[in-house]
Amino acid sequence: MQNLITRLKELAKVSAALEPSAEERSSQQTEVMDFANGFLNRLMENPAYVKGNIQHDFSIDNNAKPLGKLIDLYRTEVADKGIMAASGGHLGYIPGGGIPASGLADYMVAITNEYAGVHFASPGAVAIENAVIDWLKDIFGFPESAVGNLASGGSIANLIALTSARDKFGIKNEKIQKSVIYLSAHVHHCIKKALRIIGLEDVQIREIELDNEYRLQPELIARQIKQDKAAGLNPFMVIASAGTTDTGVVDPLKTIGAIAQEEGLWYHIDAAYGGFFILVEQTRALFEGIEMADSLVIDPHKGLFLPYGVGAVLVKDKEAVMHSHHYFANYMQDILGENQPINPADVSPELTKHFRGLRVWLPLQLYGLEPFKACLEEKLLLTSYFRHKLIELGFEVGPEPDLSVSYFWYPSKSRDVNEYNRQLLDLIHQDGDIFLSSTQLDGKFVIRIAILVFRTKKDSIDRAIRMIQRAQDKLGDE
Repeated sequence: MQNLITRLKELAKVSAALEPSAEERSSQQTEVMDFANGFLNRLMENPAYVKGNIQHDFSIDNNAKPLGKLIDLYRTEVADKGIMAASGGHLGYIPGGGIPASGLADYMVAITNEYAGVHFASPGAVAIENAVIDWLKDIFGFPESAVGNLASGGSIANLIALTSARDKFGIKNEKIQKSVIYLSAHVHHCIKKALRIIGLEDVQIREIELDNEYRLQPELIARQIKQDKAAGLNPFMVIASAGTTDTGVVDPLKTIGAIAQEEGLWYHIDAAYGGFFILVEQTRALFEGIEMADSLVIDPHKGLFLPYGVGAVLVKDKEAVMHSHHYFANYMQDILGENQPINPADVSPELTKHFRGLRVWLPLQLYGLEPFKACLEEKLLLTSYFRHKLIELGFEVGPEPDLSVSYFWYPSKSRDVNEYNRQLLDLIHQDGDIFLSSTQLDGKFVIRIAILVFRTKKDSIDRAIRMIQRAQDKLGDE
């Protein structure tokens, strides 16, 4: 026994490094906050994209190192390379904004190490998560009886919704190959990825022909459903988008919803990017019918400008979600009780549930909703401003966008248009002052803009225009 006690004392001395003193914590916090403030102070001056290879070996050698050295390494090899996702110059892929208040929330969550999976473990954390879900249900017109979850992003949120639809309609075994899903070719690729993960790779997917502005055509959906039913197939789900990734359009949600109801199909809407634009007066009408969805996905880390890592799903059929995700184990018997709220772990694949709710709840409580609405309206106006400036430079632009995603190309007279715009984007990436991306539409290479970072202001757009002009000067077009 004495040897055991001696060994415990030895181990306690070594493991004490994991529990720094108040003075040590204060020093470490100061170093981290100095880095954070320095990063934010120079963020708007720095390029939005830096192409470069990693110069450091990140392998773990089990030796202790000073925090200051590790912060410097993070600054040079992580924060200062690649796409600056927190920058107002990130106008490429649909970004997450990263408001600082969410960082404070995440710090508190990490320090207190809350487990937000079940009410028994942390009733306050679960109450906050459910309060966020209730707020979302109110915004999107979902009934109180609906359930929801805060997931890591749109991918897992869509996975939860599609799994619930699968189990609601019993799509398994020999029924899979006869079952049909209707969607757009521009639906986010996480949808098809989720179908593969949940065992529905062999369902029949109907990519409905889009109109000239890349929206789903409801009459074609209705016609195809009737044809498939007549052929003995099993149509069971239609998927619409409220803000596609390629062009940002909102499908005719209400008309599609009416078809889904008439034909008895599960109606899923992916509003991960565009959903929160329902808060803006000038775009609210686009979302008429969103309340008809059986399941809905929205991403607070997009339209609420939060850091990456929080998507949300709402589902009207509680039983379908619970069938897919609720399991019980003997060691969890202590958590049972009467009249408990929905446990987040019961409506998600995650059992170890990160307390994401605070990063949503804290900023909304701290600032109220108006600053978020103002930012969303600002992004719509900046998109119009950007398109106007591009037209002045001789660029062609796509149709008037529904939201804050648009695209453009230069109609070169002396070169292949696609090749010219590819080379132009390469030069834009080499410059990196503002980050833009590209996509393919009907074989045409176009440069894409996605304006959603809360830090993106008129100055960011003006910088983008100057950068495009610099790239054109280098490329020439005789």
